[in-house]
Amino acid sequence: MKNLDLLNFNEQYSSSVYQYIFDLFDQIGLSVQQTHIITAGSLFVTSILCLVIIDYVLRKFLYTALNKIVKKTSNEWDDFVLQNKVHIHISRILITIISRQVLLFIFLGFPLLASSLEKLLNLLIILAIYSLSNSLLKTCRDILRSSKAFKDKPIDSYLQVIQIFLIFILGTLVISLLTGNSPWSFLVSLGAASAILMLVFKDTILGFVASIQVSANDSVRVGDWIEMPKYGVDGDVLQINLNNVKIQNWDKTIVTIPTYTLLSDSFKNYRGMQETGGRRIKRALNIKISSIRYLNEDEIIALKKIKLLEPYINQREQEIAAYNKQWNTDISSPVNGRRMTNIGLFRAYVLAHAKHNPNIHQELTLLVRQLAPTEYGLPLELYMFTKGTQWSYFENTMADIFDHLLAAIKFFKLEIFELPASDDLRLLMVQQKKV
Repeated sequence: MKNLDLLNFNEQYSSSVYQYIFDLFDQIGLSVQQTHIITAGSLFVTSILCLVIIDYVLRKFLYTALNKIVKKTSNEWDDFVLQNKVHIHISRILITIISRQVLLFIFLGFPLLASSLEKLLNLLIILAIYSLSNSLLKTCRDILRSSKAFKDKPIDSYLQVIQIFLIFILGTLVISLLTGNSPWSFLVSLGAASAILMLVFKDTILGFVASIQVSANDSVRVGDWIEMPKYGVDGDVLQINLNNVKIQNWDKTIVTIPTYTLLSDSFKNYRGMQETGGRRIKRALNIKISSIRYLNEDEIIALKKIKLLEPYINQREQEIAAYNKQWNTDISSPVNGRRMTNIGLFRAYVLAHAKHNPNIHQELTLLVRQLAPTEYGLPLELYMFTKGTQWSYFENTMADIFDHLLAAIKFFKLEIFELPASDDLRLLMVQQKKV
């Protein structure tokens, strides 16, 4: 056997396997260098085949068995483990570690190549560990999302912060590995560049602070309906990330806004409306003022036929009669004393109609009020809440109410103001013909 001291590898040939194979090829009569190359090449090919077989066995049998076991269980967390490929990342780490030990053993006769391979494999191990950590984080995110306590929390923001921290650690270890310096020396030199980093990651830092404050104040949750006219936002929050918030508008368009705008700008959150179970109706009928007048006895008797209005009219008649009798009112003039008006009875009818409407929430504010008269008539405003918050339900309920009121107002000898009113035009035409 040739003297191995020629290459000063006495300490590196401690492996009996390498020495045994080296001795086999040495008997052929090759040079030391050629023997090292053939030995390393044969071991390298054999090792690659073994690793391929191990990977195939893991994928073919172990992964298949795991999938079958997970499908039979009722837990959700193991499904998330498979979805995020945690088991695959673990197997890759194991294969990479095995490869490191095997390749270093194979290339003992090539110290420069062995040193380079060691750095490369250490780098691959670090990347594999990072991939595993990232996969575990995503698994935790999915598990938390399935929990009611964290369903509407900005989990993605916290996940991204941890990912940034992991990337920072990854970069530090990679630079330390490639340069051969201590990670602490890199961190010390990094302090000088902190101002530049603050400028580069300004939006990320602002978004991180905003996401924490939004979560702490519970001002916005995933699934909330928010409105920000400045940014064209009017829809449901789909996702709250570290840098942006994703909203789906009612026209199905997707809008993204920076997370920190939830603190710097005002917005409307409809969560309170959704939680109370009622959506507000706040709309007015503009009554033509010239159509407002006192009612005579025949008109009052006719309106008594309206079942919802009959109890109110009977009560009002008693109150008015008692008042006029107490003050000895001269009823020959309509202005004296108290009388019923068509606008007053119509307002009472609208309120009674709302109270008997099964789609109106009776436990929330319910009133019909007059607003200040304007050049468009007298606004009679309906202020009430529907029992449901869905948009279509709300619009249908409100439309049904106003359909009925617009048709019923004629029975009270009232008119809706129009600009210009049709009867005004007809009256003007009649006057012009007379002239």
